[in-house]
Amino acid sequence: MAAARHDLMQRLPKVRGEYTADAPLAPFAWLRVGGAAEILFRPADGVDLADFLAAKPGDIAVTLIGSGSNILVRDGGIAGVVIRLGAAFRECRVAWQNDSAHVHVGAGASDISVARHCRDAGVAGLEFLSGVPGTIGGALRMNAGAYGCEMADVTLAAEALDAAGGRHPLAPRDLGFAYRHSAVPADFIFLSAVLEGRRDEPPAIAERMAEIESNREDSQPIRTRTGGSTFTNPPGEKAWQLIERAGCRGLRRGGAMVSEKHCNFLINTGGASAADLEGLGEEIRRRVKRETGVTLEWEIRRLGRHADGQTMRAGNGQDGAS
Repeated sequence: MAAARHDLMQRLPKVRGEYTADAPLAPFAWLRVGGAAEILFRPADGVDLADFLAAKPGDIAVTLIGSGSNILVRDGGIAGVVIRLGAAFRECRVAWQNDSAHVHVGAGASDISVARHCRDAGVAGLEFLSGVPGTIGGALRMNAGAYGCEMADVTLAAEALDAAGGRHPLAPRDLGFAYRHSAVPADFIFLSAVLEGRRDEPPAIAERMAEIESNREDSQPIRTRTGGSTFTNPPGEKAWQLIERAGCRGLRRGGAMVSEKHCNFLINTGGASAADLEGLGEEIRRRVKRETGVTLEWEIRRLGRHADGQTMRAGNGQDGAS
């Protein structure tokens, strides 16, 4: 195994960023489970990332993770190269055009940090991001939304790299936003976006953000090791209601548990494995299908290999946000 990692490292292009072999990924994931990345790459900036993608051998798999808010890294880890965007991808600046604000944000910026920056700058309309865990890249990838607003409502433009490192400016029509989905190719990596806001007084914005935080605290298990919403809402249905009907609230498997507060959240109660959490999720899907006839679709991205080395589901794209 060590020899294989060494061989892989030798095949990778020179970069200005940092490669780390056998890098644990559990510390990056909100669920705090999962194996290691064969190679973890932290690019120095967008040019470094583009050069890496252009030069790397085509047979080496690439997986990108953001803040780890809605990923489940399997116990066998992720083969190939895992990319994590650092400080160079966390820009947030506001350009005013009369009372309209264009907020230029890096894909690696956390949603909450963007919401707070806008609050302090007197930019309204992006308060909903304070209720969305994850990064801007993930929010773009899955058209993240909360409290009556979503990325489709505020995104003016974005920029992404394709699998060969080519840059692509993206207009709203190119993003193809739908419910918890964008039409951008799965192997694109978002670099940045321009979001639209409007002028308002910071205290009024702060009040709305405080209401969002209070609502989240009351309804979601945000003080636990969780990955956000586990399943997307089927058309005309609420996933949590279907899970409730199937009798899954409080259901356990090993150290994994269905939240008592909000049963579309899985919790690592301590000592859970990725297999515990994924197995519990699949049990929920079986019970909901049996009880209601509805097949729940995972919202959490499950990445990598099981501990026995089987089943690889990885690929480019930022983790989303629930």
